[in-house]
Amino acid sequence: MAVTLVSTTKAKKIAPVMVSYHRTELAVILSLYGRMVAAGEWRDYGISSLRDVAIFSIFRHTSENPVYRIEKRPKLANKQGIYSVIAMNGQVMKRGGDLKTVLAVLERKMIRAVSG
Repeated sequence: MAVTLVSTTKAKKIAPVMVSYHRTELAVILSLYGRMVAAGEWRDYGISSLRDVAIFSIFRHTSENPVYRIEKRPKLANKQGIYSVIAMNGQVMKRGGDLKTVLAVLERKMIRAVSG
């Protein structure tokens, strides 16, 4: 004989959890961003916090599509890595679990921009 329990409290609607960047993550990203702005490579950025992903978009000009996207996807932490850098054409340039290591691909771009 099966027993069914009925709750007298109403089910609460829980708002979906949004993925966002932590202060320490933003400090690392904005440090690189500031150096690239000083080098004249980047001009604007945008941050999006969605249900499954947080995106830091980097623009060369305000009215363009982003040149790079730095994405944080917690669901991929045990697979490909929580962070990824994606180019304008959709190519994944680097993935990994350590933000500084993933951003190293953009650091190399900065070295070329300053020296070249």
